[in-house]
Amino acid sequence: MNLNRDTIRKLQGLVVFTVVVAVIGSNYEKLFELIGVLFNMAGPFLLGGAIAFVLNVPMRNIERILPLKKDSRFRRPAALILSILSVIAILLMVTVVVVPELFRTLAILQESIPVFFSEIQTELEHLFADNPNLVAWIETVEFDWKQIAQEVMGFLSDGASSVLSTTFSAAASIFSGVTSFFIGGVFAIYILLQKETLGRQCRKVLAAFLSENAKNQVIRVAALTEKTFSNFLTGQCLEAVILGSMFFIALLLLRLPYALLIGVLIAFTALIPIFGAFIGCAVGTFLMLMVSPLQALIFVAVFLILQQIEGNLIYPHVVGGSVGLPSIWVLVAVSLGGSAMGVKGMLLFIPLCSVLYALFRDLVNDRLKKKQGTADQEKSH
Repeated sequence: MNLNRDTIRKLQGLVVFTVVVAVIGSNYEKLFELIGVLFNMAGPFLLGGAIAFVLNVPMRNIERILPLKKDSRFRRPAALILSILSVIAILLMVTVVVVPELFRTLAILQESIPVFFSEIQTELEHLFADNPNLVAWIETVEFDWKQIAQEVMGFLSDGASSVLSTTFSAAASIFSGVTSFFIGGVFAIYILLQKETLGRQCRKVLAAFLSENAKNQVIRVAALTEKTFSNFLTGQCLEAVILGSMFFIALLLLRLPYALLIGVLIAFTALIPIFGAFIGCAVGTFLMLMVSPLQALIFVAVFLILQQIEGNLIYPHVVGGSVGLPSIWVLVAVSLGGSAMGVKGMLLFIPLCSVLYALFRDLVNDRLKKKQGTADQEKSH
């Protein structure tokens, strides 16, 4: 067997690959710990990239309509400032609308909850009065009050010691979160102000280390990913606004309480794909129940009707259509993402699956075209 230079190089690569795989396999726990440490270190910058991506969606549209020359050096900073101010304005508007309603709701609950429990107590007294056998059975049940008291005291002593540590850890987490958000915000501003320069630098790196075909493929996938995630973000926000408005109008027409608060709450929770509105349903049902069980039942019925309309008509066309993913695969993506990463997975897996779906569709179409071309050539011969 003659070993030329290419064969030796391939054998060396195979040996190195085998050694690397063996080392990783025997130390995979340490590898995962190292990856976790690296992610924690890069956390503020990953957050900054996410903030930059979100802000870039309105900033791109604002920059397009600004009455400034394209080569003006003030065009990009002005678009960035207007994007940040628009986001802050939306948050302030929601706060101004919701906070008074929230305080009013809390004041009503403070009065209605004691009445609710008083009615429950009255109903239980009537139940016991009408069913003496039930009272006799309860009297036969024995409780070890001494053991219960010891367990309660032990729980309180353990809880008192853990409250202090929990408070310190919560304060540290809040400080760390604020610091990370500040660093990420500054990093996002740098990204948005210099995104064309960063794009050119990335293309240079790809051209230096990859072939021309591989470079073009990476750029195509990156462009498809950016477009898909941007469309998903826009569609998800639009769908949340539509659903919140539907609930607000429906509750107003039916003269149910807390229409504005529940509409805004469902609009925010609807940012979680498909299943998020059920969180708003649970809170809304509780609020209605404190006023009237009948109104709570009507609200649940309204929610189920509007949820069917949203799930079967609005969401697949607004969000599924914006990312180019069929309705059935939207549900699969949400289920897989929720199982793997919780709420973050639900948000990430829809555009991610859309990108994979588009790439796989193009691959299938290319292979079918090649097979069709080969078949046509065989027929011509």
